[in-house]
Parts: sequence; structure tokens; C-alpha cells
Amino acid sequence: MNVIINGRAIEVVEGSTILEACRAGGIDVPTLCYLETLEPTNACRLCVVEVEGSGPLVPSCSREATEGMVINTDSERVRHSRRMVMEFLAATTDISLLDIDGFGAEPDRLPVERESAEAVVDNDLYVRDLERCVLCYRCVDVCGEQAQNTFAISVAGRGSSARIATEFDVALPESACVFCGNCVAVCPTGALIPLTEFQMRADGTWDEERQHVTRTVCAFCGVGCNLDLHVQDGSIVKVTSPLDHDITSGNLCIKGRFGFQHVST
Repeated sequence: MNVIINGRAIEVVEGSTILEACRAGGIDVPTLCYLETLEPTNACRLCVVEVEGSGPLVPSCSREATEGMVINTDSERVRHSRRMVMEFLAATTDISLLDIDGFGAEPDRLPVERESAEAVVDNDLYVRDLERCVLCYRCVDVCGEQAQNTFAISVAGRGSSARIATEFDVALPESACVFCGNCVAVCPTGALIPLTEFQMRADGTWDEERQHVTRTVCAFCGVGCNLDLHVQDGSIVKVTSPLDHDITSGNLCIKGRFGFQHVST
């Protein structure tokens, strides 16, 4: 099957989304809520593209490509839409951990007051800094039926008051949370962040340029989960798992993700 993207014919597998077609052709399309291991939620609208014959811009992460489809990923209309998305997010949410330089966003021009909220530290493993939350729903999906099936977190409230919360807004240790940290792993903005990283960022000692990643196999059980150990100055500061690993798809249990302190003792 062939599609036309930015004037170039690209052969793609039938059933591919527009985003997959773009990536197959080496064309970069920005995303925020999309993650290849989860079903698209169409929440952020950052990946929108222009499709010939379609009135509104379409989300490339979920729209299926069809034979002969003509797509423009870099028109003025597309760039304007992405710029506005990033401006509104930056004006209302702390997205300082994201790189928004390439969008031309000017959030300071919007007369919006950002609501401040204290980061919630109610356990020894990760922090909820919901001032950074953009409601991408990744954490809800991975905690639910798409991965963990724990259903410890969901969306509470409606409209502008919507937020990610535990059942009945209880503290995490009192909720159904099993502290696997898979919600932390998929969070794109740092709204959910490991306690170690949170503390190091607050101290100004977190430096990804000084970190190197070593892949190994988790030794806690016989499943064979791959671990990526993020090491800074000789100490493990974070553990992740590759999204393309056929066992984990990026997911781990509490031991695999957080049980690394004994290595440094």
C-alpha cells in the first residue's frame, strides 16, 4: 500500500496508522500522549496532520492510512495547531521537563494563571507532582486493563477540574496500588516520577549527560525481564525496561523497578 506524505510516495503495511507510516518513511511527527505499547487515546492532539479531503486535522496516532492518502505533516495549519497545543499546555501546566523549543510556543502571552499544587510524597518509591500532569491518560491505561489490571488510579472530576486520582482520593499506601511503577515509566512529563530522581532534581544533581545505561536481566525471579540500569557517578539512579522487550513491553514489578538499593550497600 502506498501513501503520499509531504509529496513523497511511501510504501507502508496495510493497517498502519498515519503515524506509523510517517515513521516508516523517516518523517518525524511529535507525540505526547501516544505510546506504542498502549492503545491511542487521542488526548493531546499534538500529532495532528492534514489529510487531503478531510476538513479537520486528524490525529495521526489513531487514523488508519489508506491507499493513495495524501498527507501533509508540516503545513502552516499543522504547525499553528501544534504551537497552540504547546502554548496552552505550557501556560496551564509545568512542562519544564519537555523540550518545546521547536514549536515556537509563547505561553507567556496567554492571560492564564497556573494553579499551583504541592508534590505528594506519601511513599518511599515515587512522587505525584500533578502540577506537571497533562491528562494524557497513559498512567490510567497502563494501570488498567492494558497492562497491570490493578485499577488503582483513574480520572476524577470533569472538565477543567479533571485530575488523576486514586479511588476515593486516598493516599497511595491505602489504595490498590502495588507500586510496580509502570505508571511512572509511561509518564511523559514527570508528573509521576521516582523519588530518587525527584530528590536529585530538587538538589540539582540529576544529570542525564553523566548517566550511562547498562542492560541486564532481572535476578529476582525466573521470568527474564530485561532491565536498563541508569547509572550516574557509580550509583544506580533509575531502572527502566525497554518498550520493545517481548516479555515486559516496558513494564516491571516493584522488585524489578525499585529493588536496586542493595547494589550500592
